[in-house]
Amino acid sequence: MPNWSYQELSVARPPERMTVSEWADRFRVLDRRISAKPGPWRTSFTPYLKDVMDYWTNPEIEEIVICKAAQSGGTEAALNCLGYSIDQDPSSALIVYPSLEIAEWTSENRIQPMVEASARLREKYLHHESDRLELQFPGMYLVLAGANSAASLASRPVRYLIFDEIDKYPPFSGKEASPLKLGKERTKSFSSNRKILYISTPTLSNKGIWLYMRSSDLILRYYVPCPHCGHLQKLRFPQIKWPEELTKTYDKLGDNLEERRRIGQQIRDSAWYECEHCTKPIYDKNKPEMLLKGKWRPDEKATGPVRRVAFHWNSLYAPMLTFGDVAAEFMSSKNLSETLMNFVNSWLAEPWEEKAAALKSDVVLKAAWTHSRGIVPKGTLVLTAGVDIQKGHMFYVVRAWGERLTSWLVDYGRCENWREVEDVVVNRQYRAEDRGDPFQVKLAMIDSGYRTDEVYDFCAIFSDVCKPVKGSSKPLRAPYSVSTIDKDEFGGLKLWIADGDYYKSLIHGRLRKEPGSYGSWMIFKNCPREYADQICAERKITLYDQRTKRTREVWEPISQHAQNHFLDAEVYAAVAADVLGVRYLSAEEREGFLEFSHYEQESNRQPDEWIPRTEGGWLRV
Repeated sequence: MPNWSYQELSVARPPERMTVSEWADRFRVLDRRISAKPGPWRTSFTPYLKDVMDYWTNPEIEEIVICKAAQSGGTEAALNCLGYSIDQDPSSALIVYPSLEIAEWTSENRIQPMVEASARLREKYLHHESDRLELQFPGMYLVLAGANSAASLASRPVRYLIFDEIDKYPPFSGKEASPLKLGKERTKSFSSNRKILYISTPTLSNKGIWLYMRSSDLILRYYVPCPHCGHLQKLRFPQIKWPEELTKTYDKLGDNLEERRRIGQQIRDSAWYECEHCTKPIYDKNKPEMLLKGKWRPDEKATGPVRRVAFHWNSLYAPMLTFGDVAAEFMSSKNLSETLMNFVNSWLAEPWEEKAAALKSDVVLKAAWTHSRGIVPKGTLVLTAGVDIQKGHMFYVVRAWGERLTSWLVDYGRCENWREVEDVVVNRQYRAEDRGDPFQVKLAMIDSGYRTDEVYDFCAIFSDVCKPVKGSSKPLRAPYSVSTIDKDEFGGLKLWIADGDYYKSLIHGRLRKEPGSYGSWMIFKNCPREYADQICAERKITLYDQRTKRTREVWEPISQHAQNHFLDAEVYAAVAADVLGVRYLSAEEREGFLEFSHYEQESNRQPDEWIPRTEGGWLRV
């Protein structure tokens, strides 16, 4: 026989007749640094991953899309496909991460430990010929790249291509095309036998993994049998149930964090899953057997050749999570659009339907409550105002705030001069719906981006109620910051700098909530459409910053002629609510609302503590 080297023989050896899941059960070992269940891999622990992995060796499939919940096994399945390829069918491979920093971390903390932990892979690893971002094996190189670096994606052909967390990619790689397009260009030489894998939790329905999934030739979802009636069904969040009285108790607790944790634990301990067919309760002890007997089924039959197949699953399938874990996470997330978005994306593996991105005035008008214009509704704790300054006039809104940032529009309008502004935000009393004491505006934020000195003069005169505010021209680390105006004539007047994009997202996100529910954002009944039109006069878009090499979401007018003055005024009213600490205020503490001067003293707080906290509760006026 010729005196061939081990490497030459390894390349010549045909792959064994085994699937990726069989290979993983025989040779994959999970490292204790990154796995909650270290030791030999067992597909039976996450049986829904079996077909996901085995499609990697299906010669008819070119692309696989994994739209999944966070920490539910998708990345481990991809690593099993990679390990199989190293051992059984070596060829050039590329894995693309959102950034080079993530690629380096993953190489050192996931991929190299995976190789070292498996005796089968360790013997093939050419350690001295490798570095952090390029690992060498007999007949194969593995490159790790960052979506933010065009250089790391260029000039090398690959057969295997894995895109990880694609919804976190920038839209452009440096000054070049999309990283997804650049990466796919590398597979042209292997168009007859290439494999491309897309993995991510979803974010929005009009981008990333959700688009790839919806455009697949075949979309598969995992159906499991009811242990009582045998009915096959997808695991869906609405079928998780827990005692209704716990929800009512939880919602009444306000900001009592200790009690909320206690009730949250009761929800976690008592939750169950209700079969959609027989309505009998299914408990966590039933889930392992249900998962083992589960089957992937298509949404609808494919009408032609299947080259791209998609798999979709949520956190309810994750064996390490209970039904109660999901219920408790929802309860702790549901009152803030920011945390609810994370729950929808990372736990339910569904896109966040951002009404703000395509909001219509009808959506705003549907947020009407029962109070009339100029009347302060029941549940109000404080009034704030926002004033948008224009060349010859001013636009204002007055908004009432209740517990957990629940809010109601009390009034809006246009002022022609500063005397009228003074009447609206300083002198006017607003009658309470419950016939109690009337309300006055506690804090008004007035736009100082235009007619600046006039605004400063006005705020200096009425400094107990009015403060100047200006929108930031760049993203802030916190929703707002405070600085001192560098002009002697205004005597150390403070200026608030607000992240307008943050507050517009906050406002529009809360329009998703049912009117009357905690955290909802409402208007008075019979509100004119002119107001609603201005609230939805902007849309959210994604921009790529060439300087920072990152993407960011910003708001822009839907047209050059769209007026957005009331939206800007609402932003300033929301800033005022945050400055007053309304999100930490409960109904029992209304009478003890803090004097504003306390917050001025807190202006040097760190950005990650942008809402001031007090010791011993709220001070009484």
